[in-house]
Amino acid sequence: MKGPWYRVQSALAAILTYLWSGWGAIASLLLFCALWEWGAQLNGPLVLPGPQATLAQLWHMLDSGLAQPELIISTRRTLQGLGASLLIGSALGLLAGRSLTAAMLSRPLITLLLGMPPIAWLVLAMLWFGMGDTTPVFTVFIACFPIVFAGAMQGARTLDNQLRRVAQAYRLPWRMQLTDLYLPHVMSYLIPAWITALGTSWKVVVMAELLSTTDGVGAALAVSRSQLDTASSLAWVVAVLALLLAAEYLLLEPLKRRVERWRLETEQ
Repeated sequence: MKGPWYRVQSALAAILTYLWSGWGAIASLLLFCALWEWGAQLNGPLVLPGPQATLAQLWHMLDSGLAQPELIISTRRTLQGLGASLLIGSALGLLAGRSLTAAMLSRPLITLLLGMPPIAWLVLAMLWFGMGDTTPVFTVFIACFPIVFAGAMQGARTLDNQLRRVAQAYRLPWRMQLTDLYLPHVMSYLIPAWITALGTSWKVVVMAELLSTTDGVGAALAVSRSQLDTASSLAWVVAVLALLLAAEYLLLEPLKRRVERWRLETEQ
């Protein structure tokens, strides 16, 4: 019997391994900051403030209470649109993937949705819903939905029929089939689609707020642009990127690693 101390040691080892695995991401960020500083030295602070000046401006905005309300508003809109696209897109994609006819019918529609520029959806949403929360939320949803749908459908379509027949022949419990067969395979397609949708959602919500609302990060960017305040504009961009990286590496990346471990165990 493994005691509680063993479980604590295993948990700590897993956390340290996960943190150590992020050295590549940290190195790439440091390289990006070095190139950023080099560009700032060439162009001057009016055109491109350096990382230190940008972070100082971001700290001032956070310390003064200016940034938190706008970040909260943008985060709420992003989560509403992204959450709806993940839920509806995953469910409909899995259902379409289980039927060859549904997959064939939905493929050209998803291609059209993927090719539709988000700015076009934003213009339509402004005409349909006016200037308010619904416009950016809808734009995020419709921009992310085809990405999630395509990933879910592909995961359902590529499930190994031979493994499914073996599971049915041995009369494996439904729960075991779900956790050991279906879920690891489908999630290996869903997680990359979710990560792509996450990045798309933040880009779209800032663009939508820039053109259709009076609050949020996008609206704050419009104000800093009108004032020719490059440092504040970059500070808002850095804040959004920080939230994006936090969501990916603290939420989706651990889930991805867990799913990949399940898949390796089932393949063995």
